[in-house]
Amino acid sequence: MARGAQRQSGARSTAPRNQRRARNHDDDGIMPVLARVAREVEAAVQRGRKAPSVRTKFQVVALLVREERARLKADTTIGEARRGEQLKRLDGIATILAKTAARDTSLLALLGADAVLTDGARSLKRELLHEIGVEVAPDEVATEPPATSAPPPRRVVPQSVVSRQLANPFLAPDFSAVDRRRAQPRRLAGWELLEPLFRSFEIGGSSSCMDLPEPSSVRVPSGLQLMPHQARMVAAAAAGHRTFLLADEPGLGKTAQALLAAQAANAYPLLVVVPNVVKTNWAREAGLWTPHRRATVIHGDGDTVDGFADIVIINYEVLDRHVGWLGDLGFRGMVVDEAHYIKNKKSQRSQHVLQISERIRSRTGSPLLMALTGTPLINDIEDFRAIWQFLGWIDDKKPLGELMEALEETGLTPADHAFYAAARTSVIDRGIVRRRKIDVAADIPARRVADLPVELDDEAGRSIRAAERALTRRLVSRYEKALEARHTNVVVEGIDHDLVRQVARWERADKATTKSDENVFSMMRRIGQAKAGLAADYAAQLARSVGKVVFFAKHIDVMDTAEESFARRGIRFASIRGDQTASARQKNVDAFREDPDVAVAVCSLTAAGVGLNLQVASNMVLAELSWTDAEQTQAIDRIHRIGQEEPVTAWRIIAAQTLDARIAELIDSKAGLAARALDGSDEEMSSSTDVQLDALVALLTDALSQVTGQRLDPIRKTSA
Repeated sequence: MARGAQRQSGARSTAPRNQRRARNHDDDGIMPVLARVAREVEAAVQRGRKAPSVRTKFQVVALLVREERARLKADTTIGEARRGEQLKRLDGIATILAKTAARDTSLLALLGADAVLTDGARSLKRELLHEIGVEVAPDEVATEPPATSAPPPRRVVPQSVVSRQLANPFLAPDFSAVDRRRAQPRRLAGWELLEPLFRSFEIGGSSSCMDLPEPSSVRVPSGLQLMPHQARMVAAAAAGHRTFLLADEPGLGKTAQALLAAQAANAYPLLVVVPNVVKTNWAREAGLWTPHRRATVIHGDGDTVDGFADIVIINYEVLDRHVGWLGDLGFRGMVVDEAHYIKNKKSQRSQHVLQISERIRSRTGSPLLMALTGTPLINDIEDFRAIWQFLGWIDDKKPLGELMEALEETGLTPADHAFYAAARTSVIDRGIVRRRKIDVAADIPARRVADLPVELDDEAGRSIRAAERALTRRLVSRYEKALEARHTNVVVEGIDHDLVRQVARWERADKATTKSDENVFSMMRRIGQAKAGLAADYAAQLARSVGKVVFFAKHIDVMDTAEESFARRGIRFASIRGDQTASARQKNVDAFREDPDVAVAVCSLTAAGVGLNLQVASNMVLAELSWTDAEQTQAIDRIHRIGQEEPVTAWRIIAAQTLDARIAELIDSKAGLAARALDGSDEEMSSSTDVQLDALVALLTDALSQVTGQRLDPIRKTSA
């Protein structure tokens, strides 16, 4: 496809708002950043450029100027002179934006109260906040703001929905089949049960899959075929099972299973909540697998939605506008795709999903509720909590309904060792379905992750290593100062690892350093930029020798560098980014899959990491590291899935002798979480995957190990 493929942000789909300004933060830090980006936008508009990335920068700078102005006016800790000076500087930046908007009046629409903040804008905002030293939740694959932190959302009811509500009396609540029995705890009354339930998966055991019936004959449209594992899941829905955590490994066809399960359960109208990047794909899949059922997609305020459709598809980002009528329409089924998106129960998206599911359960007898995710566990076992609550298995305090009855029937309490295995089985029987490719799709070729070390021996590499040494010295200094401040007689020989971890927490949380100081996030971004050209070179070599290649990166500038490199070589590419329209994204996906001359798909690690089938390629280049093994796995499974005929290799580009190599080791060490909790593996599993914190701990521990015997006195440790 042409070089002019739409370039837009492909970073995180939703930027977190649970940010806090660091202690003693120097407000000057934000002004140069805002001024720089404003000047970049001004220069681009003067040159006549109207690229989506320019519009994104304009919107984000305007938003940050507003937020900083409001913060300054509300801050009682600074003097009037200081406040006035800062506000004057903000006015200067606002003037640049105003002059720019006068040149391109289409930018004014981005300043309206109803302007939509795109995925790319949220991503850029997150990156700028990192740059100026504002702490942002680092490990949220799809973080949303706490429901209490935002103003009341603007709610809408599309006219076609009003028409359906008026025209269809059968949409009145159906309480006839609702099970009114409430499982009352008897023997387990007074016991804390939720934590033991989570603990039962932390301990591990056999693979986590409920007993499924033998595959039955499932009618599918001509030209399509179900695999046996898919047919068994559909058979369970046909037999009357109504709640599922469908946690099959990515690439095993969860979308088709969900659509056919809804058909088997006659769970219409069906609500499907999905990430924005797969919304169009879901509509297409519905047309393939259930062509006699009308599907509609909600965009924005829903002006084009078909209120009479059988399948209503909506993305998380606009759920807040529609949560009211969605809860009252009379849905008999609800599917939540990429259900790990709701793992943070404090987020608006999670609370909206839980609110709708509770409403459906209260109005509909035996609704079909399905949570789909190949990576249900990203941080720790607690990631199960919101998903189980969506399915109606638990509430905030205790197990509910059939799960509570099953626990009572075990005859055990958490004081009994056997309780944990029995509790795990009780939860699995409620509807956990987990199959691995190696077990159910033996014809899918093997995959491997191959690390390709590269040497950063240019000026950028020397600068990165110098910054890493400076960060290490700062950590050691904080550690030693903390030791000096102690007044205790308790002595610990060697390194105090508790203090090391505390120092790492201080470093990550406290950005009260000079503007030249680096943190883990900025260093990893600089490493990604330095690797970009080398990664693109290797992808180009692969494209020339083995055919189509998928190139994954986290940051816009890394993707830009790669695309420029491919263009210079005459290699045609498709660009798949988070800020593209659904039609533009699908056009690029189709070009990569169907046009033999399009050799490379340049993809955002987040925006293209879910819901895409790119198995026309068997080689992938991971130009930048993700923060979790789950995110990396999701990306690889875009090509390692049903339909793949070749062995799959993911080439992970690692900057040798830098923090990059350490992060890669940490990510790999955390990969045992789902293996133990869901697959019955004996791999050791840690309770958290805070890679950023662990990277700081590792840096400091290594530095102290080198000097412990030379400089550090025995450590005096405070007793508990």
